[in-house]
Amino acid sequence: MTRIVDLTLPLEKGLPAPGRLASPVIVPHTTHEESKKLKQGTPEDLLTFTTWYLAMLDHSGTHIDALSHNDPEGLTVDEMPVEWFMGKAVCLDLRHVGDRGDITAADMDEAARKAGVKVDGHIVFMCTGINARHWPDPVICSMNPQVTAGATHWLHDHGSRVHGVEGPSTDRMDENLFVNHRICRDLKMVHYEWMWNLEEVLGVGEFQFQGVPLRIKGGSGSPVRALAFVD
Repeated sequence: MTRIVDLTLPLEKGLPAPGRLASPVIVPHTTHEESKKLKQGTPEDLLTFTTWYLAMLDHSGTHIDALSHNDPEGLTVDEMPVEWFMGKAVCLDLRHVGDRGDITAADMDEAARKAGVKVDGHIVFMCTGINARHWPDPVICSMNPQVTAGATHWLHDHGSRVHGVEGPSTDRMDENLFVNHRICRDLKMVHYEWMWNLEEVLGVGEFQFQGVPLRIKGGSGSPVRALAFVD
């Protein structure tokens, strides 16, 4: 039977976020108790309800960047082909890289070999272990490894136009260089950030993945529900 693994960080108020981004605000809007005054239904069978208020960036929680995020001429998230956000995937074990390390092309080669998958158009996830090491300490926002230029070109050379990482970015944000983002802009690649629970798909080889964004008109990205389907 197919096993479904949820790779989505739960969205909640006050998630750690780097300084240039904002944490989501997710609070009750209407409670069951408050809705009683609306007298829905009948006195014998009141119909109460609850709703929640969400205020957040389109790059909150587990999310996908749109091409337009870094390219003024790029497609917005609602314009991108939905096929980009699903398909064959693999998760590479890069936990040895460590906090603020560099993920190189050689690392990718070796990790793919150990995963037993010939990367050819796959969505490639990189398990670096920073969630396990640091969550929920806000320090996690400055601990992610760098997906180097070599690793980014390795992905492109292997037909991977979509990849994903733990933590807030594929780049060390405090260095302000954004090597991976700039190459992705030029090569029309995108990535998921704040992936969760990637250890659960290490060692399983190839699996099917879906992480479909909301259809936000003009959006530069979107939260997703990221699911792995493992045989």
